[in-house]
Amino acid sequence: MASRFPEADLTKLKRVSIHDRGGLVRVEDFVDPYDPGEEIDGLFSVIPELLAGADLRAAIEAIAGSAKAGGSVLVMFGAHLVKCGLSRLLVDLMERGIVTAVATNGAGAIHDFEIAMWGVTSEDVAKNLEDGSFGMCRETADHMNAAATRAAERRIGLGEALGESLARESAANRDASILARAHDLGIPATVHVAMGTDIVHEHPSADGAAIGASTLRDFRVLAGVVGGLEGGCVLNVGSAVVLPEVFLKCVAVARNLGAPVRSFTAVGMDMNAPYRAIRNVVERPTAQSGTGIALRGRHELLFPILWAGLVRAFERGS
Repeated sequence: MASRFPEADLTKLKRVSIHDRGGLVRVEDFVDPYDPGEEIDGLFSVIPELLAGADLRAAIEAIAGSAKAGGSVLVMFGAHLVKCGLSRLLVDLMERGIVTAVATNGAGAIHDFEIAMWGVTSEDVAKNLEDGSFGMCRETADHMNAAATRAAERRIGLGEALGESLARESAANRDASILARAHDLGIPATVHVAMGTDIVHEHPSADGAAIGASTLRDFRVLAGVVGGLEGGCVLNVGSAVVLPEVFLKCVAVARNLGAPVRSFTAVGMDMNAPYRAIRNVVERPTAQSGTGIALRGRHELLFPILWAGLVRAFERGS
């Protein structure tokens, strides 16, 4: 039986090419990792071991210590980590064996996929919203929606399917793609979608059943990752709602299934103090015997410092 209420006919949309749309962020803007060496010691010598300085050191010690002990280090990230040009730093942590799993939301996956495929992302929302062209990029939608359909057919997660798609397409900028490098390295990369929140949902190629099935499978994959978090670390970079909510449910599932997920470190990194990110990642899951650390600052400044400190601490074995 058809709904009593009319639906928008998405087949009549006027779509645009990503080559015409462009974007505010280009892969040429992305920073490259380097060997921080002893110079990072000089920087940290002038960061006081007080207040936020102490918190930063504690986060680095916990993450590097977990990695050296063979523990799990999960990084959850929102779209701004990619839009700030920091993807290669996270990829470097994955390649060094420090980060063992990653998770993102729909927007993070979109920006990562566009950078990998076409080297440009982050359209001018205010400008394109005026004429209704916001989100109407056909290449992004059709490639990513096709990946979701394949994921549902093959019973794999959306993150895995997107990584496979980038490999199959021989994406030009795979070195700058978190999803692509996770696929290459065999690291779990999960994508957690809220229906109707992402530009790819605007298009007729979007199959809600396929997107739902593949992102729900990623929830189960992430719950498995969280089940092995005892003694490890989780770092949430900039996701204010979706990933904190997903993480809290994963903790509940893991504990319900008998996993001892209590003694771990949860680090939240954001420019402000989002309620759910603080409560659902930093505070509630660590309330009994874990450690919660909240870092405040802009990603483009704080994450490179965290990266350099982690590399230095991990590589020198202290």
